[in-house]
Amino acid sequence: MTATARASVQHEDERVRVTRWDFEPGQSTGHHVHEYDYVVVPVTDGRTDAIGPDGTVTTSQLKAGESYARPAGGEHEVVNAGTSALAFVEIELK
Repeated sequence: MTATARASVQHEDERVRVTRWDFEPGQSTGHHVHEYDYVVVPVTDGRTDAIGPDGTVTTSQLKAGESYARPAGGEHEVVNAGTSALAFVEIELK
């Protein structure tokens, strides 16, 4: 069983939720479905594996400060596939 990354909600109101995720190597978000459109802002460089419900693995290289956005409905588990600690901020648009 993979250890769970630490999620810290930094702000939440009726429009947005801002969560910082901190992962040690091998730690995971756990399986989840995104209820809202969201933006991810990497705090550190790193590598993630996103594991889909069918077991498909998508590897991504994250660069600190290089944001990306995704629509609601995505279903996956995100794992720190690198050898260093990883952190990103997720901004969900309610």
